[in-house]
Amino acid sequence: MKKPTEARPASLRGAPAWLLIGTLVLTLGCWAAVAAWGRLPAFMLPSPSAVGQRLIATLADGSLARHTWVTLQEVIAGLGLGLSAAVGLGYLLAKSRTVERLLAPYIVASQSIPIVAIAPLLIIWFGPGRLSKVLICALIVFFPVLVNTIVGVRSVPEDLRELMRSLRATRWQTFAMLEAPAAMPVLLGGLKIGATLSVIGAVVGEFVGADEGLGFLVNVGRGLYDTALVFVAVLVLILLALSLYGLVAGLERRLLVWREAPAGS
Repeated sequence: MKKPTEARPASLRGAPAWLLIGTLVLTLGCWAAVAAWGRLPAFMLPSPSAVGQRLIATLADGSLARHTWVTLQEVIAGLGLGLSAAVGLGYLLAKSRTVERLLAPYIVASQSIPIVAIAPLLIIWFGPGRLSKVLICALIVFFPVLVNTIVGVRSVPEDLRELMRSLRATRWQTFAMLEAPAAMPVLLGGLKIGATLSVIGAVVGEFVGADEGLGFLVNVGRGLYDTALVFVAVLVLILLALSLYGLVAGLERRLLVWREAPAGS
């Protein structure tokens, strides 16, 4: 018999949304107060209204949409490349201790180098086009997804592996029916981190060398002391990162719905 679930009070369900709106209003109010009472020049701290006007202007002339689309393409391509490489290599390392001992020092060494130091080399080798930005995104996504893939695959209980062997399951059946579902929670946790880091990777590449993208827009605003334009680009970057994180969180809820199923249902 299915156990009835308890409905939460409406006040509890609406609390997170009200908290978010209240925090946003409070932040804008403090920002406006500091800009007005501090008598800071606009190139140091523009008011929220000035940033809003600059946002409307960049939307009207189409420049914000164009640069956002460029950065979004780089982020999605880099995230896909980094995810594919990390999951494939991570599975191999998780299954073979010998391969892990051979490759682990090189992987760790590559992650000890700041991405801002690698970015100029990639732009020199692959040019200032979008390919170099995609590679920078992939590199910054690669390590957290790789580590989580290894941890997830190795977290599969050994007794379940024995059960699959006793049933004479093939390698593919073991992967599809046991290893992939068992590793999915940890893997998606790494993907959440990688999704937000991919935005950083794209911006780093655009800082080093680009003539389009939100990172380029930040550089233009900084060079012209147009701080309102910098704020607009940064706010859009935050929205991109939050959107990607939300997409992964939604995917996690859909794929891991079995974890929330009540016992005995």
